[in-house]
Amino acid sequence: MKIGDKHYRSVWVAEDGRTVQILDQTKLPFELEIIDLHTVTDAATSIRDMWVRGAPLIGAVAAYGVALAMKKDTSDENLQAAYDELIVTRPTAINLKWALDRICPALKEVNPAERLTAAYALAGEIADEDVQINNQIGENGLKIIREIAAKKKPGETINILTHCNAGWLATVDWGTALSPIYKAHDEGIKVHVWVDETRPRNQGGLTSFELGSHGVSHTLIADNAGGHLMQHGEVDLCIVGTDRTTARGDVCNKIGTYLKALAAKANGVPFYVALPSPTIDWTVWDGVKEIPIEQRDGTEQSHVYGIGPDGTRTWVDTAPKGTTCGNYAFDVTPAEYVTGLITERGVCEASPEGLKALFQEKDTVAAG
Repeated sequence: MKIGDKHYRSVWVAEDGRTVQILDQTKLPFELEIIDLHTVTDAATSIRDMWVRGAPLIGAVAAYGVALAMKKDTSDENLQAAYDELIVTRPTAINLKWALDRICPALKEVNPAERLTAAYALAGEIADEDVQINNQIGENGLKIIREIAAKKKPGETINILTHCNAGWLATVDWGTALSPIYKAHDEGIKVHVWVDETRPRNQGGLTSFELGSHGVSHTLIADNAGGHLMQHGEVDLCIVGTDRTTARGDVCNKIGTYLKALAAKANGVPFYVALPSPTIDWTVWDGVKEIPIEQRDGTEQSHVYGIGPDGTRTWVDTAPKGTTCGNYAFDVTPAEYVTGLITERGVCEASPEGLKALFQEKDTVAAG
């Protein structure tokens, strides 16, 4: 996707062939800053401190983190140390573990003298696959938007509500929930996006930044406005992303997603979840009981990052001094509140049967 006239991915290798570069998403949408990652610790910090965020992107950066570790030492011991350092950075997003469990065992089968080159090749393969997957998610989700458009009057706007940022900034490129929206816009379908601000990290600002850069009509709204809009017929469709999907179709996404699903169910609004297959955790059945919910620093709740009248970017305290703040990063939406799952292989029902129909090779689906 583009910022201005320049195409960016969310992670890439610099011209020297070794330095890994990312966009510092803590500075967006106010400032575009590129950060160089030179070590596995740099990569781990970028994930933990949310310089990068979004499950698919976290997985890709973790893979590149392993490659960075191989620059220093290609031994089995250092490979394990890299895995151990990266795996603890974000406990909820399953793509992190998926990427590490893919690249590290593969490298163990490679001669240590060849591991550095192999590590960068494998990390690049993971990144390229993510782009292809998200492009196909867009094509499959576009069919849903077309069906809604066909039921509208010619030229009538389709209003889509999303939550958190599930665009290209959360992946390597294209995005998950936003990919169908970009494709609909590019096809000439008149779409408008209701963008939840997504407290406490305000990732709605990133979604607005993306949509604005692409020319997609959108309105940034308070998190709690979605139910009101649905009640008044102002939402035709909800599409969100997910950080982990269970074998029965439960979805774990940014805190507040569950409330949107409840409101959608109550008002007869279709609620879809867009996800790449690496986000499916086939070892987990009941998301509410089994998925660990990350609890982050309370200052993310008590402080808001923004830009002042003088142009200075700073954190502003919004809570009384001494207030205890809870900061649950995710919640789980049970499968029965999800209309369908949009994957790279097609759209399916949020159920064990629906997932199995698309992923027949998976024989490790947990039993209920």
